[in-house]
Amino acid sequence: MENDTYNSFTLLLEGLNVSEESTYPVFLFLFFSYLFIIVANVGIAVLVFKDKNLHQPMYLLFCNLPFNDILGNSILVPRLLIDLLRPPSERLISYYECVLQAFTSHMFGTNTYTVLMIMAFDRYVAICNPLHYASIMTNKMVMKLTVSAWGVAFVLVGILLGLTIRLNRCRTMIMNPYCENASLFKLSCDNVFINNVYGLTFTVVLFTASIGTTVLTYTKITVVCLTSKSKSLNSKALKTCSTHLVVYMIMVFNGMFIIFLHRFPQYTDYRKFFSILFHIIPGGLNPIIYGV
Repeated sequence: MENDTYNSFTLLLEGLNVSEESTYPVFLFLFFSYLFIIVANVGIAVLVFKDKNLHQPMYLLFCNLPFNDILGNSILVPRLLIDLLRPPSERLISYYECVLQAFTSHMFGTNTYTVLMIMAFDRYVAICNPLHYASIMTNKMVMKLTVSAWGVAFVLVGILLGLTIRLNRCRTMIMNPYCENASLFKLSCDNVFINNVYGLTFTVVLFTASIGTTVLTYTKITVVCLTSKSKSLNSKALKTCSTHLVVYMIMVFNGMFIIFLHRFPQYTDYRKFFSILFHIIPGGLNPIIYGV
């Protein structure tokens, strides 16, 4: 395929660069990981909705994560599996499909942070203001928090991709295993200064808001637990907050590690591999951590 085709609607994905002998082990790893993610997340979501004892704000807010994990992995992993079995020259993807994949991938990452933020708020109210928990965390409030988490992610990612699709394309090679915003705007020969500024601002705002919310809520929760003589309160805080904190730390570590690897071009292949694990690891661990 010509790499200088102007505004071509057919693109070529680099895919995963693995040796021939590693193709099937990697394929099986991705396939069974995806199968586990789907079965585990669907199972835990069905359990929450069927069991009336679990119709509590904490669990209803948590159900955003299984849905997000299914959505994020379903748009990514099946395509990776197909491309693994194709020769590199046949890993073609339409421009519109690529944009959809990029949008869904960024929605997955952004929405994970926003959902964990609203879950942190829920834990803060439950531990620090237990007497008013029922009156604050009503079904209406749960709905508002859920819509806010998805709505903020949708707007932020919509602007991110909107700035990219306005650009003219003079290349057709996606230098990544899957489509994402940076790979898309690198197809352009136009000035991408605005894209870089918004992308950096997007990342800083998301991480600052996410880390700030988590540090603030957990600091207040810690203060309450240290000043409280109630063993049941401390036990409840340890049980419910530890699972949330573990999931949050996994997401932050994965996200920061990928950003860190961006600074070292010699580790490009490692970055690409970890960007896939960024989808798979949380999707596989969330139902285990919360299920236990």
